Amino acid sequence: MADYQAPLDDIRFLLKDVFKVDEFWASLPGVADVIDTDTADAILEEVGKIAATAIAPLNHSGDEQGADWNGGDVKAPAGFKEAYQTLCEGGWCGLGGSPEFGGMGMPKSLTAQVEEMIQGASLAFGLAPMLTAGACLSLLNHGSQELKEKYLPKMYSGEWSGAMDLTEPHAGTDLGIIRTKAIPSKDGTYSITGTKIFITWGDHDMADNIIHFVLAKLPDAPAGSKGISLFLVPKFHVNDDGSLGERNQFACGSIEKKMGIKGSATCVMNYDGAKGWMVGEPNKGLAAMFTMMNYERLAVGIQGLGIAEASYQSAIEYARERIQSRSAQGPQNPEKSADPIIVHADVRRMLMTMKAWTEGSRAFSTYVASWLDRAKFAESQEDKTESDGRVALLTPVAKAFMTDRALETTVIGQQVFGGHGYIAEWGQEQLVRDVRITQIYEGTNGIQAMDLMGRKVLGNRGEWLSGYIKEIQSYAESVSSNDALAGYAATLIAEANSLSEVAGQVADQTANDREAPGAAAVDFLDLVGYVSYAYMWLKIADAASQQDSDFAKAKLKTAQFFYQRLLPTTQSLRAKIAAGSDSMNLAAELF
Repeated sequence: MADYQAPLDDIRFLLKDVFKVDEFWASLPGVADVIDTDTADAILEEVGKIAATAIAPLNHSGDEQGADWNGGDVKAPAGFKEAYQTLCEGGWCGLGGSPEFGGMGMPKSLTAQVEEMIQGASLAFGLAPMLTAGACLSLLNHGSQELKEKYLPKMYSGEWSGAMDLTEPHAGTDLGIIRTKAIPSKDGTYSITGTKIFITWGDHDMADNIIHFVLAKLPDAPAGSKGISLFLVPKFHVNDDGSLGERNQFACGSIEKKMGIKGSATCVMNYDGAKGWMVGEPNKGLAAMFTMMNYERLAVGIQGLGIAEASYQSAIEYARERIQSRSAQGPQNPEKSADPIIVHADVRRMLMTMKAWTEGSRAFSTYVASWLDRAKFAESQEDKTESDGRVALLTPVAKAFMTDRALETTVIGQQVFGGHGYIAEWGQEQLVRDVRITQIYEGTNGIQAMDLMGRKVLGNRGEWLSGYIKEIQSYAESVSSNDALAGYAATLIAEANSLSEVAGQVADQTANDREAPGAAAVDFLDLVGYVSYAYMWLKIADAASQQDSDFAKAKLKTAQFFYQRLLPTTQSLRAKIAAGSDSMNLAAELF
């Protein structure tokens, strides 16, 4: 298994040459005061070292050892606490946090790169700082000034971590049926009682305190999702001077035995009259939770990207070293008994597929992150509305398409190793197991597809999609005069037009078939994903065509591979969508 190395060259190319972040950050109010490409380089270099030297070496051992639960207290695998402290000492846990409370205030287009490096080094470890960042975001945007001043500084510093408590044994996607209760107390706090499951890093020994954000219902709450409130519930109470007091009335009842990410503790949390503070308004808990969802769902896509990158790095190393058979063009290493497998066409097909998906995902995640930045720093309501719409449209694609392609990539990486890919010591089988969860949590990928099709496209009559398609077409037209890009540009314009037509087709189907959106949803999300990646690869090829280096040549060749060998999949997706839902209409008892 190759030692993980942060893909700094590719990240820098994207930031500087493809997305020209110096100009972009300068356009965002106040951002240029805290970041430029030189500062970004220094941050990326330092976190890359931590990822490679402090976190990545723990990935395999953490998987083998797993988190340990003993009578209510959870211990992280050996080395996790020290690596977490190393990360926190640099201030990296508060990289994107509000400067008002001790954060660095960095834009998402930068922090997304840092997230990839940490998650690529070890997803089980990386979940802890990721969930803390999400919890901080909800508190920052919806909590009272008192709560923010009391909790955010130490959460940004990493002294305290955060956890999000949504799911219950009977309530996953349908949170409206949760049973956890919040009873008002005379002092303005609430008594929280209930059970939450699948709580990642709900308990551990890496931080001094764990701040839980718990969805619960007030006694007089309306039925369904309109009756959910959000509460801050610390593991240890915090005294007025900031010191820790007695333990709150909740504990981890057990941790799950899982397929992957075994180094992280997935907890069952039992609340028995725990004291909590409301975050936001009564019965508006989902709104507070969804503030962080766009960030978290992109972060899950980035998790998939990180693992795919790790798989790709190992597959390349193995393919260069493993010798089997001779090249179709004759011996390439005649002094040896066989040639390295990288000379074989099918191995190159696998590696090129991995490369195209991984580098395309990195570009797409950076693109979506830039729209999150635009939404956050927009100065006019018009810009804010456009940015929010683009984020809403692309968030489910970032989460689902990126993680689906990540599983595909890691399975290919395992295949490159042949039988050794099935053996634990080589590491590829762990990556397959670990990445699988990214398609499931933070809203399963099927739910993401339904959200895209039902709410984000049909729900607003294609307005957000239309704006995105116009941007893609405008860009393609702007580079069509470049002979090296003209063919790609024409193909992308045609694909964007077809995407618009398919959206209209599903809308027409829906008039006579209420099942049509659900039947089309996954294929439609994939169609948006393929067109989006074609857009990214055209942007990458545009930047690479202006350089003369081996790095740029590799980019241009990968763009060619994507357009010729991967993008044609859109033809089958369109055919499946056109077929409608009739073939799925089988009576339940006949399955």
